[in-house]
Amino acid sequence: MIFDENEAAQIKANYDRDGYVRLPGFLDAESLKELLENLDRFIAEIVPGLPNSDVYYESKDRSNAIRQLIRLNRHDAFFDRMMSDSDFTRLAELLIGRKTASRNMQFFNKPAKIGAPTPPHQDGHYWMIEPCEGLTMWLALEEVDEENGCVRYSTGSHLKGFRPHGRTDTLGFSQGLTDFPNEDDKANEVVMRAKPGDLLVHEAKTVHWADGNTSETRDRKAMGLVYLSDRARENKEAQAAYQKKLKADLEVAGKI
Repeated sequence: MIFDENEAAQIKANYDRDGYVRLPGFLDAESLKELLENLDRFIAEIVPGLPNSDVYYESKDRSNAIRQLIRLNRHDAFFDRMMSDSDFTRLAELLIGRKTASRNMQFFNKPAKIGAPTPPHQDGHYWMIEPCEGLTMWLALEEVDEENGCVRYSTGSHLKGFRPHGRTDTLGFSQGLTDFPNEDDKANEVVMRAKPGDLLVHEAKTVHWADGNTSETRDRKAMGLVYLSDRARENKEAQAAYQKKLKADLEVAGKI
């Protein structure tokens, strides 16, 4: 672990209290450069051969406008190592408080001018696991602020259970909160600006969202890493039905 005992204890305490933690400079410049080089390689060499369920485009006729890549760790050795044996892995074990299982690594982008908002949601609603023990890491690959769609959290929302979700039209986020914003959301909203290499981590039930990208020139690229507790079990039947319906909807919409 890259943190000493006192730092680790404080990070864990903040995470348990707020439902998220921000770790500036989690990746140094050299490590970030290596990651970006491998991401460029992945997009150039591997994306053309991926199934359409693992590549989402902001617009189907704009092959350069990738919105989301799914399961990078299953398709490439570099990203598998990054997810399964790294400081990311050890941080996940610290925050969850036990051994973990890596679930998914994703690449997210909000292209300049056309990047859509991310609806308010709780990740655990999508995961369909029991017990609901898991977290999402969000690694900034470039500078992120209000203009190009930074992440926003509702502090303490993870302590209040799941909230009702309903269908949305947002690619990659098919479910969103139907009762947002409530008074707690309004009072406890925090804006998470980030610089390249900064890491945000949030708990499975933490309410979060992001605005669209209104910048004329700046994209908003990030990596997402999902870890579950080693005792979390997936409802595979429910997940399969959800994925089948989602794929059909995306194909009708011309997004995949």
